[in-house]
Amino acid sequence: MLKQRVITGVSMAALFLAAVFWLPLPALALLFAVVVALGGWEWAHLAGWEKPSLRVAYAVLLAAIMAALYSYCAPGEGPSQERVQPLLGLTCLWWSFALLWVKSYPSSAILWRSILVRSLMGILILAFAWLAAVFLLSHPRGGVLMVIMVLLVVAADVGAYFTGKSLGRHHMAPDVSPAKTWEGFWGGIACVVLIASIIWYLLPARYDHLSYIAILAIAVTTALGSVVGDLTVSMVKRESGLKDSGAMLPGHGGLLDRLDSLCGAAPVFALGLLLAGY
Repeated sequence: MLKQRVITGVSMAALFLAAVFWLPLPALALLFAVVVALGGWEWAHLAGWEKPSLRVAYAVLLAAIMAALYSYCAPGEGPSQERVQPLLGLTCLWWSFALLWVKSYPSSAILWRSILVRSLMGILILAFAWLAAVFLLSHPRGGVLMVIMVLLVVAADVGAYFTGKSLGRHHMAPDVSPAKTWEGFWGGIACVVLIASIIWYLLPARYDHLSYIAILAIAVTTALGSVVGDLTVSMVKRESGLKDSGAMLPGHGGLLDRLDSLCGAAPVFALGLLLAGY
């Protein structure tokens, strides 16, 4: 199982790096849309749509929403900051509500357990994470920005895992994810602070207007977004009685099991860069 997990992880990393550095923006937007639509297929099951035809319909609806977002936000060569920023702000507001639902689970389930609300949650989680990713990739150094975002998410996850495993005592959200602890959370944040400090030190002179505090704030809030994304999807999986979102990725489970943290992190990271004037 471990060998299969490592092989799948390395393969995904290689494909990701090749795509973000070599493909043009329209091809990247389409490729990411396909991945998100496959995630939508999995989410439809979590939402309660059992028939394959209904799950396909949900994935098609999600693809149509992404196409509409691209048409609205990218009237020129790439997404417009003026049109993207308010949508990213609303998306981050949605994640704030999701955090409240996670903290109050299982009592909060009465607010979102219906098929309709869970279906809407999937659109908010997936479609707007895709929009944030496409916006980041439209930047001249979009590939680097995407790698930095993923690096921050991985640092938070790895730091939380090893710190929680060795020092974890106090559970963060026992009804949602019993393995997550506050000690692990702070260990992940410490790793993110280290990565952010290195990034700030290595920034070219043209980015001198970005202070260390701004870089640190973007990194830490991105890590927080990744944790909320992970916990939100875990909450829905638990309510659905499922351990994994699917079985598309050998050794890892489903696509959503790998995308959940990134879905929470991407809008926060993109909005943070905009507000910091990157």
